[in-house]
Amino acid sequence: MFSGIVEEAGTIAGVTRRDGNVDLRVRCSFTDELRIDQSVAHNGVCLTVVALHPDSTYTVTAIQETLDRSNLGLLAEGDEVNLERSMVMNGRLDGHIVQGHVDTTAVCTDIEDVEGSRYYRFEYEVSPEMVRKGYMTVEKGSVTVNGVSLTVCDSEARSFRVAIIPYTFEHTNFKAIKPGTRVNIEFDIIGKYLARLAELTA
Repeated sequence: MFSGIVEEAGTIAGVTRRDGNVDLRVRCSFTDELRIDQSVAHNGVCLTVVALHPDSTYTVTAIQETLDRSNLGLLAEGDEVNLERSMVMNGRLDGHIVQGHVDTTAVCTDIEDVEGSRYYRFEYEVSPEMVRKGYMTVEKGSVTVNGVSLTVCDSEARSFRVAIIPYTFEHTNFKAIKPGTRVNIEFDIIGKYLARLAELTA
């Protein structure tokens, strides 16, 4: 489990495609603290460390289903990727409950500068059936964008906006997002549980 508070934006040091999988070699400041089989969120996707390398990089593997649901298959060498290690259970939950299971991708359609901060609008496609299951946003609710825990504003049927403060802009890969960029989205798990409960008790 994660909180959506990105530790740092790491760098993709290599991409290897084999069969239907993709191996991502990542460089970050805390590589030497990692161990094999540890979970790390990459743009909000929970992946397992499968190799540690002498040059302070590590490797994770994304399977085909992950590539189909996320933007990890679009990553190239030199790209930044938002990283977060799993939560320590006796720590503070500074963001919200994030599973690391990306639901879908969204496309940035607009960026507006407002007094030092930036408003990003994202549009996504989900079926009416998935909406009934809680795959949606609500005003002032939580959403995870590329692994970043954010508060929703201007929630609409297939789009929403989020406000990005300068610190988040500088310390995540939001600075690389522009109109047309595809990002990972994880909807709030609490909303999904409530939708399921309503379905079972209807």
